[in-house]
Amino acid sequence: MSARRAVCPGSFDPVTNGHLDIVGRASRLYDEVVVAVLINSTKDGLYDVSERMDLLRETTADLPNVTIDSFDGLLVDYCKRHDLPVVVKGLRAVSDFDYELQMAQMNHGLAGVETMFLSTNPLYSFLSSSLVKQVARYGGDISTLVPPVVAKSLAARFRDG
Repeated sequence: MSARRAVCPGSFDPVTNGHLDIVGRASRLYDEVVVAVLINSTKDGLYDVSERMDLLRETTADLPNVTIDSFDGLLVDYCKRHDLPVVVKGLRAVSDFDYELQMAQMNHGLAGVETMFLSTNPLYSFLSSSLVKQVARYGGDISTLVPPVVAKSLAARFRDG
């Protein structure tokens, strides 16, 4: 029997506890999980892709079946190249579902890639990377929103930047 494989795609700028909740849960459902960081050349992130990947490697080090990679272009092309038949996405609210359902249907239509939706832990239902960056920029307490290594990195980034 072949290994059950899935991908958790995203920008992860930066990775939050909500992201890690979904990745951790996916790692219990699948034999292999690839966390794939989107390279978006039209958008300037707070962190470059290699920094995001480093933070993800550090924060998922306790999950032996999780690997970190990056991609550009269409997710379905990445999935086909790497034999990843399932995309795992977290849903925070109905607004997420509307958008993600369209993406799931497009991905299935283009390449037969399935999408598994996991409902976000209610502790993180309001959480987004953008919100974390905004709170951190103004010195707010983000200790319950991101792993310690990310909180430390954000504090240094806004202090030095």
